[in-house]
Amino acid sequence: MDTTADTQTTIWPCLAFDDARAMIQFLTTAFDFDVTAVYARDNDDSVIEHGELRRPGGAGIMFGSTGRDDSPFGTRPPGVANLYLVVDNPDALYDRAKAAGATIIRELRDEDYGSRGFSAADPEGNLWSFGTYRGE
Repeated sequence: MDTTADTQTTIWPCLAFDDARAMIQFLTTAFDFDVTAVYARDNDDSVIEHGELRRPGGAGIMFGSTGRDDSPFGTRPPGVANLYLVVDNPDALYDRAKAAGATIIRELRDEDYGSRGFSAADPEGNLWSFGTYRGE
């Protein structure tokens, strides 16, 4: 595979939410995301056609409402994502997530491979892991 034209590779996990507006509120409060784009359906503000959230440092997700159309993108079920985000200060984010009512599924801990982090479930069932491990 020729990747000489690639100057940077960015992956945007794309999630589906039953209540996208509530998830925006949860993710900004609990996991320190910032809202960068939200495009609602013209005739129904509760249906998010496309949204983007970013964390400090650049990590981001895209999302949309479930059932927004009959395509494979619009018919995906919610709550099936498992995401890992690299963070510099997992302790502070853990405290923030707990204060916001996130369901902690793996407590803050040090791993034998050198990472420190925790995992939480969002209100729609997606699993979010945050840690200092940056990969090999």
